[in-house]
Amino acid sequence: MVAAAPMSANSLAVDVSRIEGDRATSKQDEVAVEEPLEIQLCSAQAAGAAARSVSITMRTPGDDEELALGFLFSEGIITTRTRIAAVTRPGEPDPVTGQRNVVRVELGPDEPIDFARLERHFYTTSSCGVCGKASLDALRVAGAQSLAECATRFSREVIAGLPDRLREHQRVFAKTGGLHAAAVFGPDGEIVLVREDVGRHNAVDKVVGALLRQERLPAHGLGLLVSGRASFELMQKALVAGIPLLAAVGAPSSLAVELAREFGMTLIGFLRRGTFNVYAGGERVV
Repeated sequence: MVAAAPMSANSLAVDVSRIEGDRATSKQDEVAVEEPLEIQLCSAQAAGAAARSVSITMRTPGDDEELALGFLFSEGIITTRTRIAAVTRPGEPDPVTGQRNVVRVELGPDEPIDFARLERHFYTTSSCGVCGKASLDALRVAGAQSLAECATRFSREVIAGLPDRLREHQRVFAKTGGLHAAAVFGPDGEIVLVREDVGRHNAVDKVVGALLRQERLPAHGLGLLVSGRASFELMQKALVAGIPLLAAVGAPSSLAVELAREFGMTLIGFLRRGTFNVYAGGERVV
């Protein structure tokens, strides 16, 4: 890469050398943008009342407010839209990208935050070596509700057709080939909304944040489709959002299967070319 063209919010044109056998040619290629986003939280009732950083994540710019809200909802820090007083973008824009890489979520004056508890709240993800029992215990302690009684059903034909429907909505992936996607869909197979990001968990947080803003949580009547594999973290986000079915193009992890079975969810993996595996909750697939 020798040069970069002016960027949009989520993709960047770069000069590359393409190698084919013993030939090298110059061309431009578009790559997905990856930048840090700091999520801050503040409340007038918190000690000191100053905004505190609760997370920094590498993400593709776009739908940043939804990402922040979805993250805070998935972690149980906010439980309803009514707790949110404002969502702002403090700080100066990045001189190169023009992006503001901070989202500040302000809670209402009657919504205290125990920051000391907050620091203890975040349990480690599977990539950091936490054991499965501790992860599931954390969900139980947080009061996660079983979705076993959720009556929504999805037909085999609807599920089999989801990847093709998703690709029609993956605008940035079509340009870069470098983004994950998450989408929610109804029993009729209609894609309700789609979000893209370099991080799988970020794409799901953006979807959850959008549903929160639309006051559509818990989303008992929807399914969640992800373009990669099904990890414990993604299953946890679907569970907290009240989404009874998660379908993944890739493989599920063992802990994702265990979570789905314990909390009455449907888990589908290897959803490709009209075929798929059902790992849990097969009664929802009709």
